[in-house]
Amino acid sequence: MKYRNLGHTGLKVSEIGLGSWLTYGTAAEQQAADACIEAAFEQGINFFDTANAYNRGEGEKAMGAALRKYERSSYVLSTKVFFPMGDGPNDRGLSRKHIMEQCEASLKRLGTDYIDVYFCHRYDDDTPVEETLRALDDLTAQGKILYAGVSEWTAAQIASAAAVADRRNLRPLASNQPIYNLFERYIEQEVLPVSEAAGLGQVVFSPLAQGILTGKYKPGQQPAAGTRGADSSVNQVIGSYLRDDVLTVTQELNALAEAQGLKLSQLALAWVLRRQGVSAAIIGASRPEQVRENAAASGVSLSDETLAKIDAIMEPVKDFAPAR
Repeated sequence: MKYRNLGHTGLKVSEIGLGSWLTYGTAAEQQAADACIEAAFEQGINFFDTANAYNRGEGEKAMGAALRKYERSSYVLSTKVFFPMGDGPNDRGLSRKHIMEQCEASLKRLGTDYIDVYFCHRYDDDTPVEETLRALDDLTAQGKILYAGVSEWTAAQIASAAAVADRRNLRPLASNQPIYNLFERYIEQEVLPVSEAAGLGQVVFSPLAQGILTGKYKPGQQPAAGTRGADSSVNQVIGSYLRDDVLTVTQELNALAEAQGLKLSQLALAWVLRRQGVSAAIIGASRPEQVRENAAASGVSLSDETLAKIDAIMEPVKDFAPAR
């Protein structure tokens, strides 16, 4: 496993991180969480990501329980705040009240004394960014979080926050967590250069496009039973990928990966990690073998020729944007 600095900080995170979105959070899934996290440690993964909103706190509980047997200093743990955690008017957003209350709640659910990276899960138009940054700065001073980040903020929002932090002498943001994969590349235009200038490292989610970039979905075929694509409770986003033109492209990418001696997932992850501004790619896994396969993408270097072939394969769907 290779490690990279998180943005301009001294914190080292594994190139492949393990997340818990749509994977852990019920009693039946705890065994899977335990097994996958054990496999992650075996592969050298040290970065684990969750959020308070994942199954209304159950994702944090599952992640915390699975990590409990490991030395706290041996891993980097992140969680998030923004989405509703109750029905009250202050049970959401990035106000000082909600951030402070939810940080305490997350610490209890995770069973830890501190959070390594605390992400603002989305931008809050109803709260001044200075209020949010001051709350994060205070949590850092208290030792409850070590670094602060944002998720899916625009380039303008990141630039504004960086300017406010500099002007008010507040600790700067360390990371942004956007979606980034072969199909969804919007961060390349503005978010990446603005983040690099402000010192934020990207820890990207959905690098395999919710499993599309594993090659298990075939054009002209219904998703196999047991896959996310066949599960109506979680396939709202992945459903928009299940088009023959998109799936034909994935099969062509799969052939290219095989010619390189790689799995399609490894090719897709190596493509994401080719960018200097990306600190880590967060995978989801329900089985240990998935963790092992994805972890093998760390350190893989794609030649200019291979990258050109990928661009050519992607050309027919370059304007594709999945529904969100």
